[in-house]
Amino acid sequence: MAHHKGRVLIIAGSDSGGGAGIQADIKTVTALGGYAATAITAITVQNTRGVSAVHPVPVDVVEAQARAVLDDIGADVIKTGMLGTAELVEAVANLLADYPAIPLVLDPVMVATSGDPLVSGDAVQAIAERLLPRAALITPNAPEAEKLTGLPVTSIGQQAEAGKVLVAAGAQAALVKGGHLAGGIITDVLVTRNMTLMFETERQDTRNTHGTGCTLASAIAVRLAQGHDLPDAIVQGSRYLSEAIRRAPGFGSGHGPVHHAWMAGR
Repeated sequence: MAHHKGRVLIIAGSDSGGGAGIQADIKTVTALGGYAATAITAITVQNTRGVSAVHPVPVDVVEAQARAVLDDIGADVIKTGMLGTAELVEAVANLLADYPAIPLVLDPVMVATSGDPLVSGDAVQAIAERLLPRAALITPNAPEAEKLTGLPVTSIGQQAEAGKVLVAAGAQAALVKGGHLAGGIITDVLVTRNMTLMFETERQDTRNTHGTGCTLASAIAVRLAQGHDLPDAIVQGSRYLSEAIRRAPGFGSGHGPVHHAWMAGR
């Protein structure tokens, strides 16, 4: 039987506004021709203006969702997003230990685009200790990289240094994103054990940036699940995201969502 490519199991929180989290992940994986399955970690009450409530799903239910998928449909890549508590991080780490051959794309979601915190302090430590060493790729933005490494990340050189620390801590690769840094060009820095690469994207003057981190990580995850190598997956994911931002529908009065389905209209 031929090996199925493009299956991504996403373990993350739900965004009622549809722009980030599980909703962004499913839209992205589907738009890029993959198959998205999910284990929902939390129900958030949010829109483009912010997060007003977070209701965690019981940890045993999160684990049961993931195992139901993996024991039947399977996955070529597992992508994690919002993991709000240390207990949940531990459960996910234990789950991953039972499926060592499946690569992990770790998006260390810590703060929403609106600035609302999404994880506890002990969860940040648990991510660093339990999930980082398991990651084929971790995709922190600059503030997340600072939390995980304790280093300042305010320049491209510091992005690279933070990436080296994350790889030294066990990740196979780290993509330290530069969207939070100033400048007309956004530079994302990829660090592996063997190389450092930079990916440049022109910054767009827009308020429609809700869910961009989730979207990029999922775009990379599905390309990896389809058999692309990591640099190519990053290039394709970045291009997809840039166009999704450019075509954003302009919904809401805050940080608006991107247009995940833009490829469907081509």
